[in-house]
Formats: sequence, C-alpha cells, structure tokens
Amino acid sequence: MDKSKSGWCRELTVWIGTANKQYASYAMEELRRQFEGLSLSQLSPGETFLMQLPQGRDEVMKSIRDRKPIFLRHLQPVDSSRAMSLDADDLDWLSDWLRLSRSHLAGKRVGVHIRKAEGSPFPYSAADARAVLDAVLAEAGAEPAHKQPDSLVAVYASRDTLYAGIGTPEEMLSDWPGGAVRFQREDGQISRAKFKLLEAEREFGLDYSRFSRALDIGAAPGGWTSLLLERGLKVTAVDPAELHPSLQAYRTLTVLRKNASEVKFEPGSFDLLVCDMSWSPMQMCRLVLDLAPALQSGGSAIVTIKLMHRKPLQTIREVMQRFGESFDIVGARQLFHNREEMTLCMKKR
Repeated sequence: MDKSKSGWCRELTVWIGTANKQYASYAMEELRRQFEGLSLSQLSPGETFLMQLPQGRDEVMKSIRDRKPIFLRHLQPVDSSRAMSLDADDLDWLSDWLRLSRSHLAGKRVGVHIRKAEGSPFPYSAADARAVLDAVLAEAGAEPAHKQPDSLVAVYASRDTLYAGIGTPEEMLSDWPGGAVRFQREDGQISRAKFKLLEAEREFGLDYSRFSRALDIGAAPGGWTSLLLERGLKVTAVDPAELHPSLQAYRTLTVLRKNASEVKFEPGSFDLLVCDMSWSPMQMCRLVLDLAPALQSGGSAIVTIKLMHRKPLQTIREVMQRFGESFDIVGARQLFHNREEMTLCMKKR
C-alpha cells in the first residue's frame, strides 16, 4: 500500500467486498469467521464494504478459493487510493497510477471496471473514465478488452475516496463490474428466472448441453425448462400449474401437472435435477431428497434455497447438512440474479 494519509499499515492488505443489496452483513459475517484480525467498514450500506486484513494477498486469495463465501459476490483488491478532488486531477491520478503498473499489464488483455457508489460525487461517467484508462493501457502495451480479459483494473468511487486495484477475474470472483452479471433479455423470454440458471452455469462451471435428461421440479411458468430444452435436453417438468404455451412446440418435453410429492420415477432416470420452488427451505429439501433416487449417481442438481427468515446462514447450514445424506455440495453461492435466495450446486453420490 502507498497510503500514508489513510493510516493503513504496509503489512495490511485492503479489499472492497460487494454483496447483493441487503446481504452485505451476511458476507461480512462469513468473512469474520474466515479471517482473524479482520477490520470492516461500510462503503455503501447493505451492499459494499471496505475490509483490511493482516494476511498477505496470496494467503487471502488461497483462503477464498478454498472456502468461497456464499454471500461475497465480488472482491476488489485495493492497491492505491486517494481523496477525490472532483476535477481532472482524479483522472490524472488514475492514469499515473496505471502507468506505474504497466509491467503487470503489458501484453495482456485488460478490462477496466469503473463503479460509483450511490451518491458518489465522482464527476465522470464510467464510460468516460474507462476511455481514458483504455488509452493508458494501449500506451503501456496492453490490449483493452471488454470481454474475456486476462486482468482487470477496478476503480471504485465512494462518497469521498477513489479506490483502485488490479487483479484477475478469478481473484475478483467475476469478470463483471461488481460481480453484476448481465444477460440480454430475449424476445418471448418466459421469465427472468432463466437468468438464474444461466448464471449458475457460469458460476459452477457447468455445460447444460452435456446433460441428456433433466427433471425440473416446480417448473411453471417454464423459465428453467425453456433453457434446458434450448440446450437439447429431454425435460420432464413437474408442476400443477400450467407452463407457458410456447413450450408446447418441444417434442422433447414431458409435462406432469402434479405436485412434486405425487410423482415417482425409475431409479437413475435423469442426469440433471433442477428446482426453483417458492417453498420453505426444509419443504424443498424433503421434496428433492424424496426424488433423489431418480437422479443417477454422479448426476448434478441445481436448487435455490429461499431465505425467508432472519438467520440465512443457519438455514443454509441446516439445508446443506440435510442434503449431505445423498449429495456432495459442489458450490453454494448467492448469485447476482438471486434475490431473497441462494443457489446450491450438488452432485449425487
């Protein structure tokens, strides 16, 4: 760190964490349990926070990789910061800082992410600031890249301070600014729930087209079913409610207008099970476990857990413990497209 004004010690590493709105407190609680000596302060209440750690960068990143927090959506290293001057000096400072980092960036594809806290007086738009820094990158021998970057330059403008850092998409937990993954809404899209399943595919390293037979529990109106059908899977959709009429065109779709508790299948009938039901977590858990024999050994399951109560960490722990009877947990994350819920990826034993 180069910040004598801030009082940060040189041995400390400094980071900006981001969670879904109203879930930052749970991300901070997870991090407190994970790191000794952690110091936290709010930047954007309920969403973004500053954290200082006595551990080095490599140690922090290894811990995050080994035990990725559920509610931490994005993690930005802070390599330098300064109080905003609210004029061209801010961009000059960012440009000079980036030039000093040229040895880390030359020859790489580099993306620039500019974020502003709500109410930040930083006078430049994200597009204008990015254009300036893209020019500096090109001057330094790097290739400005908006997609699939090797490295990221991240800038966060709070109400009074600019924070800047460099890292890889893996280190920042996302290649999207603040981890806010965006998908383009399609004409005729059945529901935004489809985005959750798309984001889960990215987050957990899946490829739905590699599966062949899927069971969608609580499928209506059919957002998840539509994506799986588009990927070429044969889908059995279970829901007493009606699915969107557009799905009738798929000959690879079987619809069972029943409650999930009323259906049974031959063992190993499916290699993928998905469930996005607005039920209590333990009810959903019982339903999925009752149908687990229909999923072949080694098959994958993607389920959302609705966080209806005040103790989401406890709820998640109890559900994961219960699922452990039949599944190995591959990943547990609150995705950007999750609202009052989180997503589990599991593999059937």
